[in-house]
Amino acid sequence: MSEVIAKAVQMLGAKLPNGFDGVAKFVIPGEGTIMLDPDGARAGDTPADVTLTAEAEVFEQILSGDMNPTAAFMTGKLTVDGDMGLAMKLGAVL
Repeated sequence: MSEVIAKAVQMLGAKLPNGFDGVAKFVIPGEGTIMLDPDGARAGDTPADVTLTAEAEVFEQILSGDMNPTAAFMTGKLTVDGDMGLAMKLGAVL
């Protein structure tokens, strides 16, 4: 597991200690994939209701609060495939 993925799993776990009501996948090209579901955050790559893709730098900025997820999506830095309602719900807690 890459250092970027390990750090992101830890940060997501801290932000969502009770997991997430749905199944989301975060794809960080060149680094790996993170799954977020009712059990919490973990490295992995399984089917999801929504898939969010961003470069490592963008993803780190979103998790640290330096970048708004909606702004990242609107500027093309974050792509969303699948359940947009679930993505918006996730964006609100990030």
